[in-house]
Amino acid sequence: MLKGKTALVTGSTSGIGLGMAKALAAQGANVMLNGFGDHQAAIAEVQAAATGGSVAYHGADMSKAAEIEDMVRACEARFGRIDVLVNNAGIQHVAPVDEFPVDKWDAIIAINLSSVFHATRAALPGMKARGWGRVLNIASVHGLVASANKSAYVAAKHGVVGFTKTAALETATTGVTVNAICPGWVLTPLVQKQVDARAVAEGVSVEEAQRRLLAEKEPSLQFTTPEELAALAVFLCSPAGNNIRGTAINMDGGWVAQ
Repeated sequence: MLKGKTALVTGSTSGIGLGMAKALAAQGANVMLNGFGDHQAAIAEVQAAATGGSVAYHGADMSKAAEIEDMVRACEARFGRIDVLVNNAGIQHVAPVDEFPVDKWDAIIAINLSSVFHATRAALPGMKARGWGRVLNIASVHGLVASANKSAYVAAKHGVVGFTKTAALETATTGVTVNAICPGWVLTPLVQKQVDARAVAEGVSVEEAQRRLLAEKEPSLQFTTPEELAALAVFLCSPAGNNIRGTAINMDGGWVAQ
């Protein structure tokens, strides 16, 4: 479906981003990866899933606007275009507001929110000129509801949902669509760290810590998988997604339904 098109996926050396990259490559797209993880291993995984496209990597620090701009230009130079932009890069820190380190706040806002603006701003002109594009912002259920001790993350993800709506309105008469995907709990390396910390703090097994984590918020008592999220991304890239604009689609096991 995406043969001849190019996707840029930020934060794609592991977790949700890697799942997105593999699914888009499987649809024939060229894919540029980005992230601080083992990019050689990620390249190999995405290349193994590819059906004709090529895979490249750019190590942009997503907290730095100039490096994001350079990444977008490098992708356009390498493949001639960017048709699908997946803004996925993110970090997390958990603490009460009055104990939240200022540097952690600034980093989360920069990487989880500002990077979405910087990458979209740089990629949109080419999409609009070609008359087709997909911007997929990986927000979170925390873009729709809040949880205690996650002020920066919740603020950033609410910002991503708001930004998505605005960008969708500005491109509403074009062939470019902008949407947000809002996962609940996904067992990524980021979440695994929270599970491990909880297991230690509460003196329980990792499995029990996972169960308790899910039971607090997610009625399905199961994690959403990167593969499920990637399947939604592929759907939004299909002709069926032509008039889906400005949405925040939650895949959260019933979290927001409560």
